[in-house]
Amino acid sequence: MPDVVALSLAPIERLEDRIAPEKLVSGDPATGLRPAHENAEAGFYTGVWQSEVGAWRVAYDEDELCVILVGRVRLTEDGGAPREFGPGEAFVVPRGFRGVWETVEPLRKIYAIAG
Repeated sequence: MPDVVALSLAPIERLEDRIAPEKLVSGDPATGLRPAHENAEAGFYTGVWQSEVGAWRVAYDEDELCVILVGRVRLTEDGGAPREFGPGEAFVVPRGFRGVWETVEPLRKIYAIAG
């Protein structure tokens, strides 16, 4: 029987991933993640993700639950109004969302993705 998985909420020491240049709207933020649980068969993934300040285009092919631990994010759906979230807030980005993800303040979040 599988065991319960605990997530480490500590900062990610080294942010080494970059956003693809063709997606960048502003800045050149580094990002990083610490996977906690992956179930590829079920298409379910969880962990902690972190980002420096910047903005980029996103296109979601999966549903993602985000729980903000530190920082602020602004999401603007194509043709929609911006929505901002900060520490202690949670939101779902639904499959099919197209728009801009903007890390307004250095951000750390818990993610749960269902594909």
